[in-house]
Amino acid sequence: MSVLFAHLGELLTGLLTTLELAAIAFPLALVIGTLLGVCRVSPIGPLRAAAGFYVHCLRNSPMLLVMVMVVFGLPYLGATVPLFGSVVLGLGLYFGAYICETVRSGIAGVPLGQIEAARAIGLTFSGVLRQVVLPQAFRSMVQPLGNILINVCLGSALGAAVGVQELTGSARQFNLDFAQPIPTFIAAVIGYLLITLTIGQLTGVVERKVRIRR
Repeated sequence: MSVLFAHLGELLTGLLTTLELAAIAFPLALVIGTLLGVCRVSPIGPLRAAAGFYVHCLRNSPMLLVMVMVVFGLPYLGATVPLFGSVVLGLGLYFGAYICETVRSGIAGVPLGQIEAARAIGLTFSGVLRQVVLPQAFRSMVQPLGNILINVCLGSALGAAVGVQELTGSARQFNLDFAQPIPTFIAAVIGYLLITLTIGQLTGVVERKVRIRR
């Protein structure tokens, strides 16, 4: 244990990298998922089909496979992306598919009468979405989005498989250097618990503040 405390900074650096991955990947997934969700409810058939195809492909694929394809596929296509950026992109693309379905469910929860009233006053499809549907949908999606953010944090551990020294990667390297598997990985588990429990608490606070009372 003394070795662990003496080199705790290495694990804290990994913890910080995990937070950075999640802080960048989740907004990216939110943008991708929202665009896909809008396409899923669009009146244009090819858009609905393309978004549905994307969601079904990603949700039925292992996240590690998606990560590996992004990390090694981009250089194959001639795109030079730093390893950290590739992991962020992989997380964003993968969890964007889950956010898409959350957005679609949120949109479905908006009362039909409000949508018809917005159309009656002359709003276009995009206007109805921006001014009426999406603001209400997001207020009802706080808890599901919080759960996806937790999954993004936990999923970032796969970055260790492709060489990013986030929390799991740092714990693995620390164990290789000092042969302290039990205390090292217990420390990593505590780090993930701190992240997920904090997100859970914050999500509950935000949900209570923005909850729609009907």
